[in-house]
Amino acid sequence: MGIDYGKLRLHATLTGHGGWIDSVVFSPDGTILATAGEDGTVKLWQVETGRLITTLTGHRDYVFSVAFSPDGTTLATASRDETVKLWDVKTGQLITTLTEHQGWVRSVAFSPDGAVLASAGGGGTAKLWQAKTGRLITTLREHGWAVFWVVFSPDGTTLATATADGVLELWQAKTGQLITTLDGHEDLVTDVAFSPDGSLLATSSHDKTVKLWQVKTGHLITTLTGDEDFSFGALAFSPDGTTLATANHDKTVKLWDVKTGHLITTLTGHRHIIGSVAFSPDGTTLATTSDDATVKLWQVETGRLITTLTEHKHTVGSVAFSPDGTTLATASDDGTAKIWRVGD
Repeated sequence: MGIDYGKLRLHATLTGHGGWIDSVVFSPDGTILATAGEDGTVKLWQVETGRLITTLTGHRDYVFSVAFSPDGTTLATASRDETVKLWDVKTGQLITTLTEHQGWVRSVAFSPDGAVLASAGGGGTAKLWQAKTGRLITTLREHGWAVFWVVFSPDGTTLATATADGVLELWQAKTGQLITTLDGHEDLVTDVAFSPDGSLLATSSHDKTVKLWQVKTGHLITTLTGDEDFSFGALAFSPDGTTLATANHDKTVKLWDVKTGHLITTLTGHRHIIGSVAFSPDGTTLATTSDDATVKLWQVETGRLITTLTEHKHTVGSVAFSPDGTTLATASDDGTAKIWRVGD
């Protein structure tokens, strides 16, 4: 029997940030939560107690993205101050600052084996770094437009990048050699995700489409379009790769059959734009956040609304499940993050 998310209760409210919080990320073992956002600081929290462990200071502007290394020992942070910083999670000490970007850094990601760090941003480039030393491996060619996303495939062999003008490219993760350019979107790419087995890439865009691509060949498999004339935002594959959840700017979330491309169901109930979507680790539940200040949890199989979390006061932009699925973290423009637990 799966986890009963109807029993999800507020466990802790995390305060202390001086502005919006955009990122909530669990450590690989689920014991630490990292939060970051407008005030340029990153905070590490003990999940069990909600206690603040340490505040990482050094960025001079908005922190857009944070990522734990696969072994949980290092945290990477990307900022509008044009730098990436690497931190020792155990001590909270700054390891090194990466300063090769010419413009804000929007996205950062570790390869699955933890050997390579990828970063991208407003300078029109993506970069590959040796994660252990911070040495620059290579710069992926300039796009001319901001690079919003860098995402590694699950096996770590391929890196996907996406730009503000809709350009998608696949690169060899170790060498930085261009594999192929995916030509199809006509506007800003709003999210990118590999399927769990790495065979597919899903991309959403302001051009009002979601596209599914075959990674091996770069061929477009199908284009998903909504019932209304609205852009798509966040997206996520279910853990078994059979279902794709997409957030539509018409205030709905759609669930799609990945194999056929058919729409399974449309989840309605949010009163404003959806900010993020996340599947529970067992794939039975979908969490959605919105500008309406709520978080909703849905039963994936039936599309039934399980519960609505209403403790935030403003836009909820980010949500994450702990690795074991018993804990949910949310981040809001109200300056707080919240930890929710089943059974508290």
